[in-house]
Amino acid sequence: MAKRFKVTGTGKVMRRKPNSGHLMRNKSTKQKRSMRQDQPVAQGYVRQLRVGLPHHNI
Repeated sequence: MAKRFKVTGTGKVMRRKPNSGHLMRNKSTKQKRSMRQDQPVAQGYVRQLRVGLPHHNI
């Protein structure tokens, strides 16, 4: 889980956007550009991530 989620300095848990691995020629430039930015994890999942990321202060 430590490879898939990052904790920011303010304590937010960030994730990568899906569908950015392959078949990029079929996706629009706008889709590919928006996939570059990390997204915050929904608040409902943060508690579950605390178990998997014990060395981070969430």
